[in-house]
Amino acid sequence: MVAMTKRIKTFQIIFADPSKTFYCGGDRICGRVEVEVCEITRVSAVKLLGLGCAKVEYAKGKQRCRQEAEYLRHEEVLSLDSQPTDADGSVILRPGNKYEYSFGFDLPQNGQLVSSYKGKFGYIHYYVKASLERPQQHVLECKKTFEVEEPLDVNTPDLLCPTGGSKEKKVTCMFIPDGQVSLNAKIDRRGFCEGEDICINAKFENTCSRIVVPKAAIIAKHTYQANGRTKVFRQKLSAVRGNHIISGMCDAWLGKSIRVPKIKPSMLGCNMIRVEYALMIYVHIPGSEKLILELPLVIGTAGLGSRSNSVSSQEGSISNSSQSWVSLRMPSNPPSYCDISRDCCLDQPLTPLLDDIDADDSPIFMNPPSFEYPMPPAYTETEEEYNGNARMLPVC
Repeated sequence: MVAMTKRIKTFQIIFADPSKTFYCGGDRICGRVEVEVCEITRVSAVKLLGLGCAKVEYAKGKQRCRQEAEYLRHEEVLSLDSQPTDADGSVILRPGNKYEYSFGFDLPQNGQLVSSYKGKFGYIHYYVKASLERPQQHVLECKKTFEVEEPLDVNTPDLLCPTGGSKEKKVTCMFIPDGQVSLNAKIDRRGFCEGEDICINAKFENTCSRIVVPKAAIIAKHTYQANGRTKVFRQKLSAVRGNHIISGMCDAWLGKSIRVPKIKPSMLGCNMIRVEYALMIYVHIPGSEKLILELPLVIGTAGLGSRSNSVSSQEGSISNSSQSWVSLRMPSNPPSYCDISRDCCLDQPLTPLLDDIDADDSPIFMNPPSFEYPMPPAYTETEEEYNGNARMLPVC
């Protein structure tokens, strides 16, 4: 809807299915342009433009980088059904009536479009614009946007293969060797959809004199290209952390999970804007740079090739963990804790922790809590505990 003049009461675009949230390549865009007038009005033509364009714009020093590209252009002149026209093709609209100009066109097939996008330095927009032309009057325009989401199937052999890697870092203190920190991590596949859990199997070793913290995060990498220049914007979407690892100890993640948040699928088909994802597994080392391992991810279209959401993914990860990491014997049912005194403070962690700061000035020393907890009731049986994380072990 646009601001109307005294002659025009209503001028708007309505899609045939207003509840449809997005379109794919090959879909048909249908709808109508509604016009109502307040007095007798002559309309020369009503034109329709369907447009999809990408634009990147940012500053690189003193230079302004800007580039545009079109992915969709459809133009047509609309006409009224059973409405008499003059010799020049114009029609007369009268007040009290609602006039509807119908339109419909097909989107290009899959592979010729890219998904809608709006980022910090660029966008990809799709919209339908109607223009109402009147003799000796300025042209009125109204616009209606729509979303395009190209399907991306993650159920392909390449994306179902496991991926992993290892990294190590030698730590120094005033140019004096201070041991090293190493990590080895693996995930069961590279392709995921939103809402699925990424199960991480990893091992961390710390032989330096500092207390380190293992963490993991899903990272989005936005790449913009314009005028032969490239600008990259990285964003942390979600993160998890593990236990602190003191000197001479190691720790393991056995299927530790991080959930894929609600995000746009990977966008790999545009030569101006690319959206890529990665699982970053890293170790925070106070007083030194982080030890970082990045595993590439491909986020697909929700509901397409998601291997029945995350169920089969979790079952596969747990099965692999049981074979190579730890037995899956579950503990007996715990006794009731209702009789435990509740006057103690439970807001502090059960083990002394470092401040959770992702910076190089994080303190090295621990501050133990100043209160004691009551003893929990005893188990009737003793079983091996499995809680998704292995017990901390000394480095061999």
